Amino acid sequence: MKNILKPIIVLTAICLVVTALLACVNGITSPIIKAAEENAAALARSEVLKEAKSFEKLDISLPDGAADIFKGNDNSGYVIITKAKGYGGDIKIICGIRPDGSIENIKTLSHSETSGIGSKAADNKSGYNQKYIGKNADNYTEVDTISGATISSKAYKKAVGIAFDTLKAAKGDINEKS
Repeated sequence: MKNILKPIIVLTAICLVVTALLACVNGITSPIIKAAEENAAALARSEVLKEAKSFEKLDISLPDGAADIFKGNDNSGYVIITKAKGYGGDIKIICGIRPDGSIENIKTLSHSETSGIGSKAADNKSGYNQKYIGKNADNYTEVDTISGATISSKAYKKAVGIAFDTLKAAKGDINEKS
């Protein structure tokens, strides 16, 4: 009985010590990680809507696929974060839309598309996102899909469509509150 009980007690003590150490490390690094994520998000917002100096997060009911919407100061436009299901997983984008409803800039925040194929649509380096600049809710669907990356291209286009749906919902919500 002694031979069985001793290893159980030792393993339990090791697990408790390791768990306590992991909790301490998490407590120390969690605020640092959160601050870094907030800085990266603020930088991404300013990249897609350069005219805005500050942003106000809007508290509205968001359509499916929309994560956040921010209104730029001085009526400089909106920044919308959306996601859509691609071939390898979600494609998450951030889209800056001018007051006239056209896209100022668009950037992929994250994706898990196949490297070299699906990533042609989702990767910022490929230039596919640049084809949406200047497009609006009426003509963004005119951007062609990429051959060999059709599912990823369609997911990117869907994420852009969700951004326009979110903008429409925001403007309706703002007009109702006025």
